[in-house]
Amino acid sequence: MLYRFADFALDTDRRELRRGPQPVAITPQVFDLLEYLIKNRQRVVSKDDLIAAVWDGRIVSESALTTRINAVRCAVDDTGEDQRLIRTIPRKGVRFVGIVQEAQEPETPAAAGAIEQPRPALTLPDRPSIAVLPFTSMSDDPQQDYFADGMVEEIITALSRLR
Repeated sequence: MLYRFADFALDTDRRELRRGPQPVAITPQVFDLLEYLIKNRQRVVSKDDLIAAVWDGRIVSESALTTRINAVRCAVDDTGEDQRLIRTIPRKGVRFVGIVQEAQEPETPAAAGAIEQPRPALTLPDRPSIAVLPFTSMSDDPQQDYFADGMVEEIITALSRLR
């Protein structure tokens, strides 16, 4: 399924978000969150709905959920102030409010008039950066996996507060 909104296209078959012909880099969880919001755009989606759909009911901190919603907003050039595509309804949840066109057959880049451009070589950033990799749960109990996920989210949140 292909969802078009603003100057973006969300291709659920290829699991990619494009702005015009250019792909937008997003994590799989952010992709799932955006897809869920677009598919349920006719209603306000509660935090519980998001946790059940995107995190499979695992326990997620409030800051982790907020971080992911902000990542979705950033990916589609929306802000918490503008809320032109993703609107927060206080004490209720969030809703995708952008105008969406659906297409069954995703366009190929050639059909869309896009020509594959060679990608420039990646350069090192000017300042140091840190990557927090997922932890592996050492427990045999699969219901304890949320703890490893929660630790990663808390570390990322704490690091995001530092300059």
